[in-house]
Amino acid sequence: MTPAWRHLPRTLRLETFSPRTPKTCPSLSLGAFWRSVTKLGLHTKPRMPPCDFTPERYQSMPYSRVLEVYKEHLSPELVYFPDPLLLHQGHMQWLFDHEGNRYLDFFSGIVTVSVGHCHPKVNAVAQKQLGRLWHTSALFFHPPIHEYAEKLSALLPDPLKVIFLTNSGSEANDLAMLMARAHSKNTDIISLRGAYHGCSPYTIGLSNVGQFKMTLPSGVGCQSTMCPDVFRGPWGGSHCRDSPVQTIRKCSCAPDCCQAKDQYIEQFKDTLNTCVGKSIAGFFAEPIQGVNGFVQYPKGFLKEAFQLVRERGGVCIADEVQTGFGRLGSHFWGFQTHGVLPDIVTMAKGIGNGFPMAAVVTTPEIAKSLAKCVLHFNTFGGNPMACAIGSAVLEVIKEEKLQENSQEVGTYLLLKLAKLRDEFEIIGDVRGKGLLIGIEMVTDKTSRQPLPREEVSQIHEDCRQMGLIVGRGGLFSQTFRIAPSLCITKPEADFAVDVFRAAVTQHMERRAK
Repeated sequence: MTPAWRHLPRTLRLETFSPRTPKTCPSLSLGAFWRSVTKLGLHTKPRMPPCDFTPERYQSMPYSRVLEVYKEHLSPELVYFPDPLLLHQGHMQWLFDHEGNRYLDFFSGIVTVSVGHCHPKVNAVAQKQLGRLWHTSALFFHPPIHEYAEKLSALLPDPLKVIFLTNSGSEANDLAMLMARAHSKNTDIISLRGAYHGCSPYTIGLSNVGQFKMTLPSGVGCQSTMCPDVFRGPWGGSHCRDSPVQTIRKCSCAPDCCQAKDQYIEQFKDTLNTCVGKSIAGFFAEPIQGVNGFVQYPKGFLKEAFQLVRERGGVCIADEVQTGFGRLGSHFWGFQTHGVLPDIVTMAKGIGNGFPMAAVVTTPEIAKSLAKCVLHFNTFGGNPMACAIGSAVLEVIKEEKLQENSQEVGTYLLLKLAKLRDEFEIIGDVRGKGLLIGIEMVTDKTSRQPLPREEVSQIHEDCRQMGLIVGRGGLFSQTFRIAPSLCITKPEADFAVDVFRAAVTQHMERRAK
């Protein structure tokens, strides 16, 4: 059954102040909207679609004190925006800051809030379990872990049926590395350049994004290979991607025959022949790269790469931390979009809708190989709270048809953003599947050089000022990452496109001056 909140009507109005200040204006068609924007000037902003939720009044630390505590006591992590947002409350696809301003969340806590902030059903399940039992450890039985294992395993093909529950994506990938080495009795593991598989001492060797690499030795036995990026890489064309939107690069390939894929496979073979031993432990791949800006590979690449890895005795690991749980729309798991069957699958983020939870799923054979090498134990893996919430998330995805919504609304959004790419010289690429979408900003389409970071930051800030939160990614932080909760609607997608267009327009006018 589709919940009533999914049928909210679109409200496309104009306002000349904060997009979160209630105003009364007549509704306009899209064409009239943009004629009005031209007439009224850059400071006229799209108005948000309605939201039937009223946040509580913020009564916690003053903003100034929050900044002081951050600087004095918290690790110096990446924070968005010159004046960092102090968020207070969330409801489905909406966030509210300490001043009561409302934002459409198109990054969902770094691709994590899969079914919506504080989803009513997930909240109710969490509260019920909270009153029953918080923690036991895996030494004892408690039904939520067994119920969750049964539900999750039913969503994976044979022989992927043995589940190890952990707490984060990095931890899941740590365990997958150990499994690959235990099973193969080899050390070398290959990952793609631009990949992000975690920032733990083990997985940092697999992550090939400069800011996450250390100057000290780390990640022993990890080798990188060329990322088959059909927009920024040396090869790519107009038929490469499994996406409603292709690159602006031209090629002579037939739709079912990709020469770029063949070239990137040759690079993969070169890595196998020069950088690793004759036998390897495994190969890690995200079905679509996350931190690198939602980069897609040419169709058929992973299938051939998996075959080459297995010929060397290695196992193939699909990192579904950002792509899993219906986000890509056409399939529940990202690896299914490539027509491959991994030996190990890792998952996190959307698995718990923001609750700390992750999993590794593998075959009975690989699980036995691990057991022969080490007694694996995790104090919090399979926590009753996590498993109850995880089950509720799976139920909501099915009951509210969120995978289907991701396919429908995501395709709609991709095609609208592709029109913006055709209109603006600095939008070099629009790519993705379902509700995992990258918008790569460039100085111009001919050179495809990344737009300078400070210019991208200004567009990012302008979007925030108009009430839209999007993510950043790419080796040069040049790509906007769009990954909202799977419950968003077409009116909200329209609003996001309107905001992004206004932000890019403002930037182009600043440039012209």
